[in-house]
Amino acid sequence: MEYKAKGDSKVKKPKKIERKTHRQEIYEGNLNQEQKADRELWPDLTHNIAVLKGRLGGSPDIVFHEFVMGVDEIEACLVFTDGLVERAVVTQDILRPLEIDVPMLEVQSEEKILVDIDGLVTRLRQRAIQSAEIRKEKKFDVLIGAALGGGVVLLYGDQEEALIISAPGWPSRGVEEPSSDTLIRGPRDGFNETLRFNTALLRRRIKDPGLRLESAMLGKRSRTEINICYIYDIVNRDVLEEVRKRLKKIDIDAILESGYVEQLIEDSYLSPFPQVQTTERPDKAAAAILEGRVVILIDTTPFALIVPATFVQFFQSPEDYYERWLIGSLTRFIRYIASYLAVFTPGLVVAAVAYHPGLIPTKLTLAIAASREGVPFPIVVEVLLMEAAFEFLREAGARLPQSIGQTIGIVGGLIIGDAAVRANVTSPLMVVMVALTAVASFAIPSYSLGIGFRMLRFPTIFLAATFGIYGVVLSFILINIHMVTLKTFGVNYLAPFTPYQFSDWKDLMFRLPWKTMVTRPVYTAPQDLVRQKVADSEEGDNEQS
Repeated sequence: MEYKAKGDSKVKKPKKIERKTHRQEIYEGNLNQEQKADRELWPDLTHNIAVLKGRLGGSPDIVFHEFVMGVDEIEACLVFTDGLVERAVVTQDILRPLEIDVPMLEVQSEEKILVDIDGLVTRLRQRAIQSAEIRKEKKFDVLIGAALGGGVVLLYGDQEEALIISAPGWPSRGVEEPSSDTLIRGPRDGFNETLRFNTALLRRRIKDPGLRLESAMLGKRSRTEINICYIYDIVNRDVLEEVRKRLKKIDIDAILESGYVEQLIEDSYLSPFPQVQTTERPDKAAAAILEGRVVILIDTTPFALIVPATFVQFFQSPEDYYERWLIGSLTRFIRYIASYLAVFTPGLVVAAVAYHPGLIPTKLTLAIAASREGVPFPIVVEVLLMEAAFEFLREAGARLPQSIGQTIGIVGGLIIGDAAVRANVTSPLMVVMVALTAVASFAIPSYSLGIGFRMLRFPTIFLAATFGIYGVVLSFILINIHMVTLKTFGVNYLAPFTPYQFSDWKDLMFRLPWKTMVTRPVYTAPQDLVRQKVADSEEGDNEQS
């Protein structure tokens, strides 16, 4: 088609456009998506196949296998995605019985031979198809979702209904030990990318009939399945309703990882602190459910989400409960100390050296002054340079292949640190300080909380460089003000620090023996507060305490 330009008198008239038939428009997928959203099957097999082909765009991995069913030779078609179903199941357990073994039940209706669908389903279940799930469906959108999600769609005859047969067989990783939540003592199995494997790992640990799984689909294009997991007579109903409400509000094209959902349902996206806990460990998820929390499992990702997640949860490790209480208490207390060192050590060093050398013992002051002799930068610039160098090395080590990443991190740190000291770019004190803060940040079980602490380290350094020790105190006050005002699904982020609840302090900075932890955490407001029964003699002692 040509259009008239300036100075051009010749204009070619557009050719007459032939109007396409309704079936052609459907086949080529040219109908408006909203118009097709609620369209149901027609009593025409050829038309239904054309609609599905048009919606699926003729992709080579979408199989349309047309055949005739049974001795009565009724036309039918199987639709499935190659690679997402078990080929042997489709061939042996579905296609072969339909073609050979199953006689069809027919009824006469308006001079047309129709298949009695209820009788067909009954015969398929009893005599042919070895599938755990066979269901009827009328809507095109549901059929397309099933075909793209590991199901086999059976269209047959001039029926306004089709069958969806479950036959999943996509590639999956086996149950392996989690790489992010490693333990010395504890189970070695972890979640993987297959949702049903993950729900089975939970069911294996919690055989309570009250364990409920609610299914939902997120992502308009990805159609990712999620499961909301909780125990019916323990969970806080208000928290459960809030989870449902926030998930229902999600309107996004695709959910490719649990991080999408985490960021879309958290209370404050400006906070450096995580408000949703993630885990690869089914024992950790099961423990959270038994405390009255809600666990969200998402297909295609091994990371489960736990809500509500308070500040103290990120310092707790499953190993704390598997070891004796003295060992668990010691390791947990060390984590709290490590968190303070990770955030405030650089700021305290800057404040002490630049503003308050009188707070440092004389011999240590002389040693620091001697080590910094020849260093051309102020103390704050020196700290920032070393902290930035460490962050570069950490990020490079995490992104390199596993076989060389650890080697590059260790060798790079040693070489750069030694060379920087020899070149008088930094002092040995700074190398020791950066190494201490790095080790302290990695002592925290939660990777996301450790990143938040490393972020807070830099504003603390700037405040210390501006106001000295008062800047460090100011940063501590501001961090606490933010955490006190922060909530996660209606629960105070600093609970049970505030509001104070003595029974919850038995599992706070220290973990007391199991016999003393009779109740579940009160701040989660579970329906069933009692976790275990104790003997009468011990019960009296607990009441007195």
